[in-house]
Amino acid sequence: MSALRDALRDLPDAVFADLLESDDAYVLVVDLPGATAETTDVVAEDGRLSIEARRAKTTPDGFRYVREDRPLFLDAELPLPSDADGTAAEAEMDRGVLEVTLPKWIDGDSTSIPIDDADAA
Repeated sequence: MSALRDALRDLPDAVFADLLESDDAYVLVVDLPGATAETTDVVAEDGRLSIEARRAKTTPDGFRYVREDRPLFLDAELPLPSDADGTAAEAEMDRGVLEVTLPKWIDGDSTSIPIDDADAA
């Protein structure tokens, strides 16, 4: 899990994230103000969690940007903890807060791999 903790420290300063752990799961909470479920993609693949998010902003009629310090486009790849089951991950977005739940592998969720005997052939 330390690789994930280290990766969270490397997120842009404008992005705040918490990582929680229980006996059964991890929960990653990321503040993405202005982002919505429609403007955010989360993918767990090959031991990594990819998060792409963008803030939807509009300007009032008759106004234009003189200065823009609130852009948000997050494109982050985070390593999954080795005991996290990315295939069973769930995500929810509520008022700009993304919550990703990553269950841990359950003991006994192993698959025995048959070994062919090359000498017998």
